[in-house]
Amino acid sequence: MPQVTVTIAGKTYRMACGEGEEAHLEGLAALFDRKIEEMRGAFGEIGDMRLHVMAAITLADELGETRARLSRVEAELTELKGLITSVDERDRLHERRLADAALKAAERLERVARSLATPVSPGE
Repeated sequence: MPQVTVTIAGKTYRMACGEGEEAHLEGLAALFDRKIEEMRGAFGEIGDMRLHVMAAITLADELGETRARLSRVEAELTELKGLITSVDERDRLHERRLADAALKAAERLERVARSLATPVSPGE
């Protein structure tokens, strides 16, 4: 199992991860480290454990907001897919009606053409 060394808040940690997940784990550690530094900048030196907990809670809150937004977007996407389906069905219905009307018009034109092609008797 691969191992990665990450630095968070100036401390080095050796962590195991799945094959091919090394860069991802390093990115997550860097994200957490940046959040701790952000908290340190906002609140000063209030203790490492407290900074770590505040950073973790802040990231968890951001994750929760992102999940909620994703859920809203997925619901909107489902609604839009439903609208597209109903528009497609309506278009198919209009196409069928238009085709029927064109067929009826062609039949009428054919009847008119036949009646015009009927030979006229002499003297009429």
